[in-house]
Order: sequence, then C-alpha cells, then structure tokens
Amino acid sequence: MLKEAETSGKQTSHEEFSCEKLAAVDNVIEHYRSRPGALIPVLEEVQEILSYIPKPIQKRIALGLGVPFSEVWGVVTFYSFFTTTPRGRHTIRCCLGTACYVRGSKKNLEKLSTLLHVEPGETTEDRRFSLETVRCLGACALAPVVAADGETFAQVKPLKIPEILDAFK
Repeated sequence: MLKEAETSGKQTSHEEFSCEKLAAVDNVIEHYRSRPGALIPVLEEVQEILSYIPKPIQKRIALGLGVPFSEVWGVVTFYSFFTTTPRGRHTIRCCLGTACYVRGSKKNLEKLSTLLHVEPGETTEDRRFSLETVRCLGACALAPVVAADGETFAQVKPLKIPEILDAFK
C-alpha cells in the first residue's frame, strides 16, 4: 500500500515534466554519477532544467548518485538558491532595506502583491512572476528600488509598478 502511494505521488509530480526534461535530468545525473562532490552541481543543473527541484526529483537524484535522500533534501533546503516550489519566468524583487523602506518600498510591495495576486515568496498561477523581498540590493542611493530579472529600477513609485511588470511578458 505504501509503495502504491509513493508511486502515485511520483507519477503525479512527474506528469508535469516532459520526457525530454526527465531525460535531461537523467543525463545530468549520469554525467556526474562517479564524481565526488557532485551533488551541488547536479542540483544546479537540474534546477536550471526544471526551474525547481520537487521531492520526487530529489529522490531521483539521490538514487542516481547513490547518496541518501536526506543529504539531497538537506542541501536543497539549506541553500536559498534552490527552490522546491515552481518559480516564475521572471523574478521580481522588492527591496525592504532601511533606505528603501523609509522611501516607500512597503507601498511598492503592496502594489506588486495586489497586481500579481501573490504574497512575497509566491508565484503567479501562470508562472509568469515570482515575487520576493530582499533586505538590500546595494542601490541605496536609488531607493526605493525594485529588481526584475537582474534589472534594477530606481526611485520606484507605486504608479510605475504596472509599467515595470508590462516590460516582462
């Protein structure tokens, strides 16, 4: 019964990924299989292929590399670079550092949440955007700032938010 439930969960999760993507994941695992210290490079490449690393894929990696699942899970959940939930095609980051906050970044975040219908840490249903908050983007003189896919927007006012989002189709 337990095996049935595990298999069922795997199938549901794997249905989201095409055969080509799963083959690409298997190729990455095979490429690194005999290399010591391969876990992080494998996770990086797999996340690049799938955009996130769900538990069934982590189990696939653990099996393929011959490491305990707990080791894979530990690395994925320790490093903020890795994510276990689907990400959007575009990542919007709203700075809430001191300089940005005192210049109105909270209102920018509220506008982003309202327009995208998500809270920080979530992804829109269409997977177009993931919304994140950060404590500093290193552009304090330009506060408040919003970054989208690495592009920094300076002195952002809530009225400018729709224009920024429209630039990322």
